[in-house]
Amino acid sequence: METNSQDFAVILAAGRGTRMKSDLAKVLHPLVGRTMVGHVVAASQEAGLRPVLVVNHQEDAVRKAFADGDVQFARQEATRGTGDAVASALGALPATGTVVVMAGDAPLLQAETIAALRSAHGDAAVTVLTAIVDDGGHYGRLERNDSGGPLRIVEAVMASPEQLAITEINTGLYCFDIGWLREVLPTLEPHAPKDEVFLTDVVERASSEGRARVLIHGELSEVLGVNDRYELAQARVVLQRRIVEAHGRAGVDFTAPDTAVVHHGVQIEADVSIGPGVVLEGTTSIGSGSSIGPHCHLIDADIGANVAVHSFSMCVSAKVEEGASIGPYARLREGSLVCTGAKVGNFVEMKKTRLGPGAKANHLSYLGDATVGEGANIGAGTITCNYDGFDKHQTTIGSGAFIGSNSALVAPVVVGAGAIVGAGSVITKHVPEDAVSIARGSQTDVEGAASRFRSRKKRT
Repeated sequence: METNSQDFAVILAAGRGTRMKSDLAKVLHPLVGRTMVGHVVAASQEAGLRPVLVVNHQEDAVRKAFADGDVQFARQEATRGTGDAVASALGALPATGTVVVMAGDAPLLQAETIAALRSAHGDAAVTVLTAIVDDGGHYGRLERNDSGGPLRIVEAVMASPEQLAITEINTGLYCFDIGWLREVLPTLEPHAPKDEVFLTDVVERASSEGRARVLIHGELSEVLGVNDRYELAQARVVLQRRIVEAHGRAGVDFTAPDTAVVHHGVQIEADVSIGPGVVLEGTTSIGSGSSIGPHCHLIDADIGANVAVHSFSMCVSAKVEEGASIGPYARLREGSLVCTGAKVGNFVEMKKTRLGPGAKANHLSYLGDATVGEGANIGAGTITCNYDGFDKHQTTIGSGAFIGSNSALVAPVVVGAGAIVGAGSVITKHVPEDAVSIARGSQTDVEGAASRFRSRKKRT
């Protein structure tokens, strides 16, 4: 959306949020890949505004959350109401222009709504976004004058029974002329018993000057604040539905869309299939034609095109190249790379390991700190023993090598290209190319010993 260089957003994020019953500041609670206030910041930026966050409680943590973003900050020295909070941000605003004030705990707010309010504002001193409800509860009520224009906002705690019966409520979203706001805010009187300055008082002042406007919003749930953990959960459902719908309309096939968890920032190309119960987090990206089976969990994973990630697999900070197959029940840990056409089977775990093109580790293996060459075959139960109790060591398996089942490769060790390691071996020395290496105790057979053993047991 286009923006005027003088258009700003002041986002109120200074409060403690005691009803969350958490040590974490309310606005920092995670919500589908962003903090709660992060969603508000993103909506303001998408609407073409330059955000200024008003901070106090856990100020350092809030600042750190936006260290890499184009966000300014203003400190409210003491949380003395919304009017005082906005006043504390005036130093970050230009002398003139437009500012939209919004709550940092309203993560469902969309850029389109902000833009509509800005458009309705025109040359008014203040424009308020309101909503019509059956029961206004704790929200402030908008009183109108005899001609239907906005008169004042009355806070619920100060309202008479007649005023509480009003069905038009204040949503907490405002648009202001900055120059006018600078003049008016210092003149507002604090209210007992908390000595708070109410931003809502400016509406009556603007009304007396004929410069107050109202925009009625039809979807109250979008602009409501999150006050406790249950409301946070409800917001999560709405945001998740938006994300899944956007991916679905862009060509992603969700088998059970209501069960998928897809964080903001996840990239999914068209023609990808997502099974039920899948969780996609962080910077995960999935290439075209891939399928993610039921109940897989991907975090910061890079999945190439035409990859099959089968049921109940987990990938964290791992990369899977085109045409590879993962799982079911596989675990790819940080730093792992599964190359083109390679296969990682059921109950295989990889950590900081490169599985070369076309290589296979199909069953019940642990590959840690290893490099596996092209076309190598890792038998069931193979372990790279990468940790000696103090340090990690590397295992290298050459192209076309075959590692027999239930083998242990004690790092640091190299198995040469084309070599064969016999099943059950414990390899402690380098294996030359094209060699056959067997490192296990010899088999001893004592004829008739089994019958004698059973007879002895029966007598006792």
